[in-house]
Amino acid sequence: MGAYQGRLACPRCLTDVQEDNAFQGCPSCRREDLAVNVHPVYQLDGVSLEVDQSAQGVFGYRSLLPLREDTAPVSLGEGSTPLIRLRDLGERIGLDRLYVKDETRNPTWSYKDRLAAVAVSHARGAGADTVVVATTGNHGAAVAAYAAAAGLRCVALTLESVPSTMKVLMQVYGAEVVALASGPERWTLMRKAVEEFGWTPMSGLADPPVGSNPFGIDGYKTIAYELITQLERTPDVVVVPTAYGDGLAGICRGFDDLRELGEIETVPRMVAAEALGPYSASLASESETPVSVSARPSVAFSIASPVATYQGIRAIRDTGGTSVVVNEDAKILAGQSQLASAGLYVEASAAIFLPAVTELAAGGEIHRDDIVVCIATSSGLKDVDATAGTLPAVPSIAPDLDDLALAIGEI
Repeated sequence: MGAYQGRLACPRCLTDVQEDNAFQGCPSCRREDLAVNVHPVYQLDGVSLEVDQSAQGVFGYRSLLPLREDTAPVSLGEGSTPLIRLRDLGERIGLDRLYVKDETRNPTWSYKDRLAAVAVSHARGAGADTVVVATTGNHGAAVAAYAAAAGLRCVALTLESVPSTMKVLMQVYGAEVVALASGPERWTLMRKAVEEFGWTPMSGLADPPVGSNPFGIDGYKTIAYELITQLERTPDVVVVPTAYGDGLAGICRGFDDLRELGEIETVPRMVAAEALGPYSASLASESETPVSVSARPSVAFSIASPVATYQGIRAIRDTGGTSVVVNEDAKILAGQSQLASAGLYVEASAAIFLPAVTELAAGGEIHRDDIVVCIATSSGLKDVDATAGTLPAVPSIAPDLDDLALAIGEI
């Protein structure tokens, strides 16, 4: 029996929104010139966190996901990702209990698979035949894969500047991919396609942005559920690489569920690791209205958003969290290298968590004995060219021991 009530509500003004009207955010707040995403409503009385072992992927937690009883889930075995303790690296930055939730182990190598599994399942259950996504790559690859598994058509609106690997990943799953020059162009075109063609949006289409498909965002709740099982307690801090705040808000909602179910007493502090700084600017403003900053290129292109969202800001403020801006490519790539030396190769946009958490530890904002969990959102294999630029050329040698020794510095 599911807890989902078949409707959504605004977290700010509590306005009820029906499923068909969920993708533009709260209409009441929009009339106040405030862009706010809406979220599925649940009744958790009598609901258990117990995992349904017969279900695939995140749908072991189906009773806490926004699916109607007659909706068949679409799973590729997402979720149940490992939690890895980084003892040596943690010691070097002054943290005794530093962990990484390795979301690169998902089917398309990013945590977007959790969102896509739930969003595509909901879309198919609602009778959709075409899904559309505006994406820099990870979101598009995930939606394309799950749409293929669901037998749905997928259209991906990406950017000309994204790495070719990202485009290939979308195309190979059967998505019809087109590239545009800028993010705002994608959103405008996507809104028109949704209105004129009746396509179902898998990502954000509102301007100013509110965040992604609200059903899919709740797929991220399962990260919180898994962490409680893996740690056998609540982490003190959770650090999430952040653009539009979907992961930040979704994970926070998962911890809110756990508190309401009596599984935990407090939620962890949520920290946004960001490339351009709109969350830091928004928190400093103390306003409800998200602040925009200047756009610029970043090696962490997957999260290089100049705009914050209400949902992300609220997750930070409600948990006493913070945001850390890492705007130097060299620092991000150094973090990627450090993580690789510990056996984890993550995308630059994911590696941003390491310089962020290092800064927090150095500034005393997190303490040595805190349990700190960082979300490794995507694999470095998504953008190998960025990494290659930091590495030496591979020498070609003759099959001779002297040549080998010279090449590797033995002589």
